Amino acid sequence: MNPFELLKNTQALKEQSEKIKAELAEITAEGSSGGRMVTVTLNGQFEMKSIKLDPICVDNRDVQMLEDLIVAAHNDAMENVQAKIKEKTTSLLGGMDLSQFGL
Repeated sequence: MNPFELLKNTQALKEQSEKIKAELAEITAEGSSGGRMVTVTLNGQFEMKSIKLDPICVDNRDVQMLEDLIVAAHNDAMENVQAKIKEKTTSLLGGMDLSQFGL
């Protein structure tokens, strides 16, 4: 293989990687639990951006339930972010299967 062609391909991959990284930074997804009593919003880097609690689920006598609802909503949001990332990267990479890389 021509080393100059390899270098060109490496540069193209780097540019594509930067484009994907920028696109992923703009992704947001919500997850909810308890019939939307708890809603969590994550970005494409899996950082929690917000959490909304229905006042009905804030009962100091049942903190365990609220904790469970938050964990469930966060997990739901993570699944939704992963689905959006897969959708976005599949379209950006022309249908390349990324499952072999754990994505």
